[in-house]
Amino acid sequence: KKEDNRYPLTDEEIRDQVVTILYSGYETVSTTSMMALKYLHDHPKALQELRREHLALRERKRPDEPLDLEDVKLMKFTRAVIFETSRLATIVNGVLRKTTRDLEINGYLIPKGWRIYVYTREINYDTNLYEDPLIFNPWRWMKKSLESQNSCFVFGGGTRLCPGKELGIVEISSFLHYFVTQYRWEEIGGEKLMV
Repeated sequence: KKEDNRYPLTDEEIRDQVVTILYSGYETVSTTSMMALKYLHDHPKALQELRREHLALRERKRPDEPLDLEDVKLMKFTRAVIFETSRLATIVNGVLRKTTRDLEINGYLIPKGWRIYVYTREINYDTNLYEDPLIFNPWRWMKKSLESQNSCFVFGGGTRLCPGKELGIVEISSFLHYFVTQYRWEEIGGEKLMV
């Protein structure tokens, strides 16, 4: 309804946004899901906590009852695992921008109109922002609202926030839910899943 929305979209714009979200998210969702399994395998306490969260959720539902959005909202530790996985195994390493004015940085002039690549991955490993930044620690996302910090760029930020952020989180949460409640996995023959 127009009265409820300051920026109503046309049917064509809605269709374009749906295609963009589905196309853009297929690789990020699948890679993040795979990396979450790798980190959970390497960190049994995190896997145990995640499994506990999902088994408790299953106990409140009928065996054949599917997940709904309210269930996903209750998955606090799952969300923390997704953010920590995304922080450590950054899929999108930066963003393209166009300068709107001449800009001088450390004595170098970047003229107005130039396309620049802002490499955001290193922010995820900054010791000023994250204690032990190379350690998988999903609990760091439970202690304070790191997700809302200006330094959290795993889904972009501001007006450039990923429009598929919540859809991607729902997809990964659903995958993890069914995987950890129905399967167990282990290394075979001492082989490492990934170095």
